[in-house]
Amino acid sequence: MDLFNHSNDSPLGVPLSEILRPKTLADFMKTAGSTLTRLPIQTWLEKDFLPNLILWGPPGTGKTTFVRLLEKETKYTFLLKNATDLSTKEMKTIGDEALERKRLYQKKTVLFIDEIHRLNKGQQDTLLPHTEAGHFILIGATTENPNYELNRALLSRSRIITFTKPEKDVLQSLYTKACEQLKADCDHFLTDEALQFVIDISNGDVRRFYNLIETLFYSNVNDKSPMSDLEILLEKKYIAYDKKGSEHYDTISAFIKSIRGSDTNAALLYMVKMIDAGEDPVFVARRLVILASEDVGNAEPRALTIAINGLQAVELVGMPEAEIVLAQVVTFLSSCPKSNRSYKALHAARAFFQKHSDFEIPDHLRSGNIPNITKTYKYPHDFPKSWVAQDYLPSDLKITEDFYQPNDYGQEKNLKDFMAWLRGNTSAR
Repeated sequence: MDLFNHSNDSPLGVPLSEILRPKTLADFMKTAGSTLTRLPIQTWLEKDFLPNLILWGPPGTGKTTFVRLLEKETKYTFLLKNATDLSTKEMKTIGDEALERKRLYQKKTVLFIDEIHRLNKGQQDTLLPHTEAGHFILIGATTENPNYELNRALLSRSRIITFTKPEKDVLQSLYTKACEQLKADCDHFLTDEALQFVIDISNGDVRRFYNLIETLFYSNVNDKSPMSDLEILLEKKYIAYDKKGSEHYDTISAFIKSIRGSDTNAALLYMVKMIDAGEDPVFVARRLVILASEDVGNAEPRALTIAINGLQAVELVGMPEAEIVLAQVVTFLSSCPKSNRSYKALHAARAFFQKHSDFEIPDHLRSGNIPNITKTYKYPHDFPKSWVAQDYLPSDLKITEDFYQPNDYGQEKNLKDFMAWLRGNTSAR
């Protein structure tokens, strides 16, 4: 049965999301994101041109539908594969057959690879000569950031198209289509509050949106049904999160940046998202330890101690209580004065070392007795303030600006004032 040619009655067993897939590219573009609509797709097809494409976006945003419509509206040979089932040997065979098809029948081949991010580096390299020579047109679909998951050579030969979640008004228009297909009365099926609830928990996934509407319809839900019934039927909101994918990296990035920016609300929100999505709380705690040194530093030296204690506590108690510990650390770090001066000092020292890596340790600082040395080591505790001016750097190295330059706030100001007071006493030389 052709799922794209159907009557108003739902084919037996076919999900609503499948029935209501757009039938033409023109229909698809009505609900597509701005990136896609700005591209001259129709002009490309009219001129028998299609570049290599990487389709990137969350689930349910139309990547597979777009490819199906391209197949329908072109005369190309389409081969639809999933990366998990595709071997290197099969890719070579597909490339050879595509070249033969092109020579004998002047017919182009499109190789569509779903979940292309699952191809390993060797498999991605196998695609290169075929895409470069034009044996086939490559279209890959991925929910992960291709800049992380695909190698540079493959990306340089492809055009990335970003598929975005549809706006809420688009989903409201799709609700009308769903009601027409189900022969439901839009005005008496879902209330505005109920529809908004469905839109929110579908999280921009059109396929999930249709499935939720279908579930509610066949559960005899109407505008008199209490919201508690809907919440029971639809259960917990789906969280789009892959612990090794772009959502993982994007969320932890937003989390760290929010703490760095002293936004406690945002930091806690991203923390809750990670925990509820099943992220390892130990991973979150370790990142907080790094942040305590990198972004808080000596402006509040207790931050590192609290972060380390938090990590140990998370490992000790586990979930769900560990999130209480994380919340304490997150709120403390968010509320601390911030300084990255020690972090910058590290990079300044390393940059200097890379230019002057062949220096010798001064004789008076070495661990053993050196004969005929001109200087002796002065033990600082034998002098007032437990400090004495002496050379600690090799004589041939000149540092014009201190690597570490404390800020004028938080505990770091105290360090700065102390160092100024210490160096101000030169009478003990």
